[in-house]
Amino acid sequence: MATPLSAEKTLAALKAEGLAVHEHTGWKTHNRDSETGKTFGPVIGVLIHHTAGHGDKEICYNGRSDLPGPLCHSWLGKTDGLWMIGHGRANHAGAVDLDVLNALREEKSLPHDNQANADGNDCLYGLEIENLGNGKDPYPDAQYRQAVLWAAALCRAHGWSEKSVAGHKEVQPGKIDPSFDMDDFRADVKKQLAVTKTAPSKPSKPSGSASKPRVDLSRLIAAAKSDPGRKQGHVSYMAGTNLTEAALVKLGYLAKTYAGDGSFGSTTVAAYAKWQHHLGYTGTDANGIPGKISLSRLGDRSGLFTVVA
Repeated sequence: MATPLSAEKTLAALKAEGLAVHEHTGWKTHNRDSETGKTFGPVIGVLIHHTAGHGDKEICYNGRSDLPGPLCHSWLGKTDGLWMIGHGRANHAGAVDLDVLNALREEKSLPHDNQANADGNDCLYGLEIENLGNGKDPYPDAQYRQAVLWAAALCRAHGWSEKSVAGHKEVQPGKIDPSFDMDDFRADVKKQLAVTKTAPSKPSKPSGSASKPRVDLSRLIAAAKSDPGRKQGHVSYMAGTNLTEAALVKLGYLAKTYAGDGSFGSTTVAAYAKWQHHLGYTGTDANGIPGKISLSRLGDRSGLFTVVA
């Protein structure tokens, strides 16, 4: 059991773990403490969810007609990154199994959740991950990695191990989120916690360049050539494709609806061709297949990635 982190310490912990953090307006005072008469904490662990939808950051902030917001402490988009939504009591866990809470508190193996006899909103940090949760909607590599870092950051700040991490489906009967294996997730959190965090050394490259993710040009070209002709949803290079699509969305060449599935399909090819036309390319040079110059300019202009050949 521990005192919840302040808003400032939460931000510091997440950033120290390597996360880029976006702050929703008003998040530092957005909670259910006053309305319920219950103060958040002591805290015993972190809870992982999927949203069962897309583009639902504002829903997580504002809530629904039947459940007031905030619906989590942090929201993690497919391409929009990590956002702070609330600080304090949030409507994310609901009624949970007391035996599971006790196991989290003691960092023991989780028992089967067969009852809902305790308040999870009192004592658990909550992360909502943007995903349909149907088992078919992929979690981009970058998004999944950020979820691991989020959980590890809070565990590290409190001196907890990966055994203080649970999925909603493990604490409340009838829940299915998140739609990935929690044992695998905890193993990844354990690996991250084993990484010793040290003060950053003076960068040898211009500020920001070293921290940007990299897109492999050859792998992206292969994806752009193969994905459109394959079965719907085929993924050849998820991480690079998602970064490219996020950049196209940011610059207005691709609708957000078509981004984040990891597939460099025909719609993405058409959007990339528009970007090439914008750069002055014509004919076969503007066929939607990335080239080093056009991709590098896309990464520079969007600020989202660098390119390796």
